[in-house]
Amino acid sequence: MLTKDHDFEVSDDDDDDAIVAGAGGGALDQELYKTLKDLVKQVSKKEKLQPWIIFQETCLSEMATTYPITVDEVAKISGVGPGKAKRYGKPFADLIAKYVKQNNIERPQDMIVKSTVNKSGLKVFLIHNIDRKLSLEDIADAKGLSMNEIISELESIVSAGTRVNISHYIDEVMDDDRQKDIYEYFREAESDSVEEALKELGEDEYDEDEVRLVRIKFISEIGN
Repeated sequence: MLTKDHDFEVSDDDDDDAIVAGAGGGALDQELYKTLKDLVKQVSKKEKLQPWIIFQETCLSEMATTYPITVDEVAKISGVGPGKAKRYGKPFADLIAKYVKQNNIERPQDMIVKSTVNKSGLKVFLIHNIDRKLSLEDIADAKGLSMNEIISELESIVSAGTRVNISHYIDEVMDDDRQKDIYEYFREAESDSVEEALKELGEDEYDEDEVRLVRIKFISEIGN
């Protein structure tokens, strides 16, 4: 899912601790990770989007640990999903496949797949009722969930490449100027960090839920 901060930069100081190519077995391959970061920058430049909108650094880190070599395997990476994998995954899968072959890497036997117990049903329920333009509070009450849980699930849905239109709800709870300020911030932002957004926009002026909701709208419209 989308979290509040994804600024996991790899500095040159980490080189001494870099995992050698071919390590596999759950260790982060720093060489592959850096190559994937270069690729995401190339793709983002071509798409005219910020790199984090294509794939967040946590996604690249997992790719550099599990070595997915097909689009279907890329879709299993946490925070990717079938939609985003279909749209952006092929050059990443191709790069990793070539890297694995060139370096004789023995891939982990099983791709890491995060538990999705009860998630698919909730996803369908959310999308269906958002399409009906129900308020998020009503949807949360119907499932016995908190607003934070509903927003977190929506973040997970859009980060995996599925479009969700929550404009009707945002229009009810926020005026146009507030929406525009947050939306334009993420258009130029170097990360999807909520904390950084609040610092820039003003923590006294905007609250966390507002930023998260507009971020969901932004990623859904621009990234998906």
